[in-house]
Amino acid sequence: MSTTESVASAPAGTWTLDRVHSTVGFEVDYMAGTFRGQFDDVDARLVVADGSARLEGVAQVASVDVKDENLAAHLQSPEFFDADRHPELRFVAGAVSVDGGTVTVDGEITIKGVTKPVVVTGTATAPITDPWGNERFGVELSAHVDRTGFGLNWNNPLPSGEPALANDVTIVAELQFVKAA
Repeated sequence: MSTTESVASAPAGTWTLDRVHSTVGFEVDYMAGTFRGQFDDVDARLVVADGSARLEGVAQVASVDVKDENLAAHLQSPEFFDADRHPELRFVAGAVSVDGGTVTVDGEITIKGVTKPVVVTGTATAPITDPWGNERFGVELSAHVDRTGFGLNWNNPLPSGEPALANDVTIVAELQFVKAA
């Protein structure tokens, strides 16, 4: 977050993820529509200090939820995320900026042991106090990545010869942060 807006958007301190009210998922074109899934075991932390912010997040690959047990197992296999060798997806950003209501995060994402730069954009709510006296705020973020750049190369051609699964994946996150005591 920029120097003046980080304090207005998220006061200085450490913010932890409200895991119950947060989701991290993905969307990818598959055959005749969009395929969606999410990771049920995620965690994140935002530290705001001296006019700058650092955001870190992790998703456990074994927690992938796609409404089908067999497909979840396939996504955890070496053809996709390879959960046995790479049990986590990671995101780290040291450059978070806010311009009006738009949030831009420059960071690095690690999938299947491969780390690449990524720009994440979205919106943030103003901090509020919840009914229990906790200070919290929310962000909705998204990023586009080419899954093949991380070694997720599986595909199945359609009879037309076109691939069944697109390479461009949208990562979506709806996060609520609570200020640590």
